[in-house]
Amino acid sequence: MFGHSETKNAVTLSLRAQEHIEKLMKEKGHLGLRLGVKKGGCAGMEYTLDYVETADPHDEVVTQGQARVMIAPMAQMFLFGTEIDYETSLLESGFKFKNPNVTEACGCGESIKFEGM
Repeated sequence: MFGHSETKNAVTLSLRAQEHIEKLMKEKGHLGLRLGVKKGGCAGMEYTLDYVETADPHDEVVTQGQARVMIAPMAQMFLFGTEIDYETSLLESGFKFKNPNVTEACGCGESIKFEGM
C-alpha cells in the first residue's frame, strides 16, 4: 500500500541545521519548526520560522534525522529545492536559506524576491 518512495523533499537540511533543529525541539519540547514566506522586507518577501506543536494537515512535513520542518502550504512552491543551513559567526548565528527560486535578495539576505512577484 505505502511503498518506499525516492521522491525528493521540498527542502533539505545541512547537518548543522539538522543538529540545531533537533536541539531546539528537545530543549523546547516542540513538534518542529514551520517554514513559510510572507510579504515584507526591502525585496518584497521574507522567510518565517515558527515553533509548532502540531502539523497542519496541508503542511509538507520534512523529517531529517530527528529534525522536523513543516512547510506552510502557500510557501511550498517558493521553497522547492531550498537547502537550510545554520551558520555561526562572531557577529551572528542563524538559519541561512540557499533557495534556487530566489531572483533577487537584499544585502542582509533576509528579504527575497521570486520570479513574477
